[in-house]
Amino acid sequence: MTKDAFKPDIEDAVCTIPDDFFKEIGIAFLIHELKDPIAVIETGVRSLLEKQSKFGQLSTRQERTLKRAMRNCAKARGMLHSLLEVGRSESKQLLACQFKPAGILAEILVEALEAMSGKYAEALSGFNRTDDILQFLAAEGFSLTTATRAWEALAFQDELKFRQIAGNLIKNAIHHRKEKVRIHFDVDNNWLCLEIADDGPGIAPEHHGVVFQRYTQIRDSQKVSRRGHGLGLAGAYVIARHLGGDIKINSARGKGAAFSLYLPMNLDCV
Repeated sequence: MTKDAFKPDIEDAVCTIPDDFFKEIGIAFLIHELKDPIAVIETGVRSLLEKQSKFGQLSTRQERTLKRAMRNCAKARGMLHSLLEVGRSESKQLLACQFKPAGILAEILVEALEAMSGKYAEALSGFNRTDDILQFLAAEGFSLTTATRAWEALAFQDELKFRQIAGNLIKNAIHHRKEKVRIHFDVDNNWLCLEIADDGPGIAPEHHGVVFQRYTQIRDSQKVSRRGHGLGLAGAYVIARHLGGDIKINSARGKGAAFSLYLPMNLDCV
């Protein structure tokens, strides 16, 4: 047998692999590899902040800069986590547990604000009670309300993915708002409904179908265009659909936008 008989037919071998294989593996590998350097940066910055007796005293300006670096590390880590959760949803990897959606919405709102705004991150760190936080946020234009019947409602859903969907919708509203963001939670006939509305530029009806497409941005000749990376809403939509739910839009150009998340209260019914 000649040496050439052991040579694989590379062209035929590659053709048997699905077109999306290398794309999916490459993205997953990139996400995995980025986690470590972000963790190293975060650990180093935290050490400088928390161990000043060892590494030296920081000026107010230095401390503020390092805290901003910490927030951005957390934001980058959250983005990687979001991408992983979208992939897990598409692979039907779900983890159901029992939790009260109404009880974690304030926490999700605070996390979204801390990730997007240094101003709010510093202000919110001074509060310990949820009521004080909500009172402060209400004065800043953020209202969070829950229907009476929904306060004690228990969901058997994937809590991590619910947090991600809600967080992405809230971040979208924060990004596009002029002055206000309104969040309302309700439960009806074993379905949870979370509505998140902003008073921003709005979305023309003809564009409602494309806002959930990845890497899509809405631009037009008006000053009321909505711009972003096209990933947050797309990821939220993918996850919601895999959890047996949906996201709807109620919006017109120049009149703000309201996104409504609908999820079954029980994942085992999906």
